[in-house]
Amino acid sequence: MLQQAMQAFQAGDLVSSEKILRTFLKSFSNHADALHLLAIVLASQGNHLEAIKYYGYALKIDPNDPAILSNYGSSLNLTGQNKEAFSVLEKAIQLNPGSPEFNYNAGNILYDLGKFELSLKFYERATDLNNQYFQAHNNYGKALFNLRRFSEALIHYDKSLFLNPAFYETWVNKAITLHDLKRYEEALPLYDEAIGLNPSYAAAWYNRALTLKELTQLSDARASFDKAIELDSDYSRARWAKLFSIIPSLFPKSESLAQIRDIFALELDQLDKFFVKNGLQDVSQVIGVSQPFYLAYQELNNKELLTAYGKLCNRLMGDWQQENHLQATKKRESGKIKIGIVSGHIHNHSVWNAIIKGWLKHLDSNVFEIHLFSLGNTEDEESNFAKMQASSFTSHQASLLDWSKEITSKNIEVLIYPEVGMNQLTTQLANLRLAPTQMVSWGHPETTGFPTIDYYLSAELFEDESSQNAYTETLVQLPNLGCSYSRLPIAAAKFTAEDFRISPDEPILLCPGTLFKYAPQYDWVLVEIARRLGKCKFIFFDQQKNWSKILKDRLDVEFQKANLAIDDFIVFIPWLSPEEFYGLMQRADLFLDSLGFSGFNTAMQAIDCALPIVTKEGKFMRGRLASGILKRMSMPELVAKTDQEYIELVVQLVQDKSYHDQISKKMIERREILYDDLAPIKALESFLVNKARG
Repeated sequence: MLQQAMQAFQAGDLVSSEKILRTFLKSFSNHADALHLLAIVLASQGNHLEAIKYYGYALKIDPNDPAILSNYGSSLNLTGQNKEAFSVLEKAIQLNPGSPEFNYNAGNILYDLGKFELSLKFYERATDLNNQYFQAHNNYGKALFNLRRFSEALIHYDKSLFLNPAFYETWVNKAITLHDLKRYEEALPLYDEAIGLNPSYAAAWYNRALTLKELTQLSDARASFDKAIELDSDYSRARWAKLFSIIPSLFPKSESLAQIRDIFALELDQLDKFFVKNGLQDVSQVIGVSQPFYLAYQELNNKELLTAYGKLCNRLMGDWQQENHLQATKKRESGKIKIGIVSGHIHNHSVWNAIIKGWLKHLDSNVFEIHLFSLGNTEDEESNFAKMQASSFTSHQASLLDWSKEITSKNIEVLIYPEVGMNQLTTQLANLRLAPTQMVSWGHPETTGFPTIDYYLSAELFEDESSQNAYTETLVQLPNLGCSYSRLPIAAAKFTAEDFRISPDEPILLCPGTLFKYAPQYDWVLVEIARRLGKCKFIFFDQQKNWSKILKDRLDVEFQKANLAIDDFIVFIPWLSPEEFYGLMQRADLFLDSLGFSGFNTAMQAIDCALPIVTKEGKFMRGRLASGILKRMSMPELVAKTDQEYIELVVQLVQDKSYHDQISKKMIERREILYDDLAPIKALESFLVNKARG
């Protein structure tokens, strides 16, 4: 009978195998091999909870059988009992350390626990013990990928594919790594390779769509999302991501902005109704997978759209919070106020330099207890500084639930998100009520739309009397620039303009913004500046080939209308190190702030290099960062009121060298007022005390 059961199992007839084994166990209930095989059959059917029960019966009879222990651990892991699973696998490995499978399974459990560094040891053992173990190389690569060690991950993916080029999962994993390295053109054919091997692999279609979206091939991306949904109607991630694929990163001139926004609103409503009707499991996991990030780069009030988006996110995450019985901290009456800061950028990054670092340096430690929750994988000297300043530093948690429990365990009274809208985990957490008072700041300078966020920390110089109309949160205008910014210790490296086809006598007009900051309605401004100056070079950064192509093609149309050759004026150069960027700014003639969506950190760096800035005050906070800085320095003469005035100011500063030098000198004399400003900190302290103890 056991032989018949095994033959049925091997033939894939799980129902017959289970029936034979249950009949057998009625007569021989203490037969360890039969109990073990029945557990395997049940696990193969996806019934891991019952499988765990039978593994347990088998282990009572033979507690030191490493094979039973290994399979038992795998089922425990698949039911979310990860820590118990690893303990079981450790025992199996102690009994049989030479088993590549046991080490592989242990690595998988640690991977699921988010302990990627520890998992590497077991994957390495598995591949050493069996040099043909392509699955272990694949998962080794996945762990390295999560540690952001991309080049090493690619090595293991290549080893897996060399051993088994038909293993389609590895083709997709390698493509995802290339995607994260922004090597989108290389990633795309790898998805096609996987689809050729398994056309029904929905994950390949989904990830292919994400890459197509980055390549701005939006119609093809949406078709791939549709294919993933066709293969798996419950594929919530694909449905969610498809919604945001309607919003392009860069607009070709012909795109209709109003039409796209209408389609987005309609599809958002349809997605909301779909989730209500179908009640899919684990739908909270899709929150933040894709986000309406690029809406902020449209110079329009996004409050209505983001309110609808925020309500959907909040409903799904609110259901998740109730299911997991997570309660926010109760407001306290005395003691130090516990502040939680949740960010993916507690390291050398624009969000850290502009916002977080000043809080860590200057908030009164006699009044406040600061707890940091670092969601990212990057750590550097700035991270070490943060650890020294904070009361606690939490990182590398395995899951959303673990992060949520860590935050609530610290009894946080005021929870602050310096940036929301750029990271999935931040967005998920921001949609939970984990503290009595929750705030967001301008790391991504746009309202969240989330009902769980009470206040938006901004600055007086970035807002006006009508600004509240753009926020779902209550707007808090802290004094001056609203932050305490420290001067960066960067030494300039030499920049040789001739290396980039720029003549020594050509004025350099630096346009350093991310390319999607440049909206098509302002293309004519650059053309008019070029026409007026006759000789100049606009320098952009070639951050992504397809973005550069879209912008260049768009500008080319405008330059041709003016009978100008774009190559005489526009140069795209590679991304530079901070030292090289400072060298470029010291060599450049002007910093042209992007219209509609301004730059803060780059403007601060330009001032540090005494490089004159030309800007125009935008309609919303995100378009007023540089103008706010210049107003703080009492240099409103560099803030244009109209597009035409912006052009005139650029021309004047290039053609009038004495005026240019006067502005540079004035910057040097006045820039110290920008650094380590304590007025916003004092105001923030008062506000926090009022909210936590008032």
